[in-house]
Amino acid sequence: MKIKWKLGRPAVPPMAVWIALIAMLTVILSGLVVKQIKRHPGPPPSAAEKVEPPSSKASTGTDSLTEAPSMIIPVYLSKEKRIDKVTLEDYVRGVVAGEMPIDFELEALKAQALAARTYMIRRLAEQDFSGVPDKEAWVTDTVSHQAYLTLDYLKTRWTGEAYERNMDKLNRAVNETRGMVLTYEGKPINATFFSTGNGYTENSEDYWGVYVPYLRSVKSPWDEASPEYRSTAVFSLKEFASRLGLPSTVSAASAGNGFKVQGYTEGHRVSKATVAGRTFSGREIREKLGLRSSQFQWKVKGTNIEFTTFGYGHGVGMSQWGANAMAKEGRTAEEIVKYYYTGISLEKDSAYLTMK
Repeated sequence: MKIKWKLGRPAVPPMAVWIALIAMLTVILSGLVVKQIKRHPGPPPSAAEKVEPPSSKASTGTDSLTEAPSMIIPVYLSKEKRIDKVTLEDYVRGVVAGEMPIDFELEALKAQALAARTYMIRRLAEQDFSGVPDKEAWVTDTVSHQAYLTLDYLKTRWTGEAYERNMDKLNRAVNETRGMVLTYEGKPINATFFSTGNGYTENSEDYWGVYVPYLRSVKSPWDEASPEYRSTAVFSLKEFASRLGLPSTVSAASAGNGFKVQGYTEGHRVSKATVAGRTFSGREIREKLGLRSSQFQWKVKGTNIEFTTFGYGHGVGMSQWGANAMAKEGRTAEEIVKYYYTGISLEKDSAYLTMK
């Protein structure tokens, strides 16, 4: 195509020529844009972006969790005596399934997921792999660490619609808390929990002898709704004496009248007691007798001694039944954990996921 010039100015081309020129330029520019996009896809998401918790949506698959980078956790299966290698979030799901009833409220399950993830992240941060019989594993599936159920086991535990419904609930609890841990002064906390309180939680030093600033005694009035709130255990006087290491000749009188509480903790549990002239901590009596709680009452009936306990567990940290009752009242998982763990924060776990 030729363009004639006149007096230094180009002649105005016909309209068809303009349309042709515009079409040619559009094709050329489109090609350049495509090439530019292919050459410069942009920076990959940072680690912090990868662990950003997703919005509150149910998982798209029964067995699936939200896809995101996650480290592998080698879990020692105590009964099978083998190692199950799973992602961190699959491990958290297995712990929630093992530690809390599936019919609990979603926000309670989410609070449990936060505690479970924090427990594992803390072990990693402190390089603490104690209590594991296989050096290739980091944690066991027992309550010595955290109860954990494999996916294969869950497939036998539930079937059909129950499996789909329960797995979806577990996946939501994990996905909606993904990448979040509980911290105190920038460090993952020791997120201890237990089944049922006696109306209060316990100061850490009153049970374990170690002061922990975020494990403080708080009121937990919701615990009375738990079926585990009150229980009874009966021992013969002979068995009672044997378990406490007392002379087998302990009489009903010395077991009854000689059993005196010397003090209570802030959490309303027995701090110290004397039995037949010997002094025990409330924890010692609970553990030696296998009682459900260190808040107890007793009475002698003939040749037996009967204990009534209130609550179930050591009492330090989060009450699971209390968490469920709080969730029923409309409290969120964040509100639950911040109530039971004094002065804590929720942070992304990306800062602690540096171990390979």
